[in-house]
Amino acid sequence: MSLFTTTLTVPAHERAVEYVDGVCTRVLEPGRHRTARRATYQRVAVLERIVTTAPQDVLTSDGVSVRVTAAVRWKVSDARRFVETVVDPAAVVYLAVQIALRDALVAVDVDVLVREARLAGDALLERARAAGASVGIDVVEVVVKDVILPPELRSAYAELVTARTRGLAQLEAARAETAALRSLANGAKLLDDHPALARLRLVQALPYGSKLELSVEPPD
Repeated sequence: MSLFTTTLTVPAHERAVEYVDGVCTRVLEPGRHRTARRATYQRVAVLERIVTTAPQDVLTSDGVSVRVTAAVRWKVSDARRFVETVVDPAAVVYLAVQIALRDALVAVDVDVLVREARLAGDALLERARAAGASVGIDVVEVVVKDVILPPELRSAYAELVTARTRGLAQLEAARAETAALRSLANGAKLLDDHPALARLRLVQALPYGSKLELSVEPPD
């Protein structure tokens, strides 16, 4: 029996996969552990990570080609499967998201995609989780990050928004003008009904220092 005992400390953000003579014997959780003879250890970070896919050209249901990116939030759930299944486990999830993104947008109009990109992200999550589970990855969330429209379509949308805003401004101006005319009409009727008020208004409108001469008609 050896007089010296070696230990291995695994931090909270890692797991350590132990191999003895090339065979996996255990997965070490956070804490201090005694190490086995002839053992090697492969550390695996289990913190959440975010990966953004490269812009991908996809066709929507109405035949519009758009460039779309997705953001994937994931973490390692099975350290042994993560290190033993494939060389690049994250690439498996990455590819699954790209394929799912293309398949999901085939059934979506470009207008719906621009307004409600989150719905497409919901459709990607199940496919990404299935792919991740096979390589020891837990996919937490998938969201459509960017939707890049063709230049001519962006110009058309800008013109549509400009026209809508201009129409609203014209409508508001027409409402204000109608309200002003209604106010003037009400004021004119009030002056017609009350001549004394009309004379008082005339006096108030005269410049400072002006003299007002009133003509009095002789009685019959």
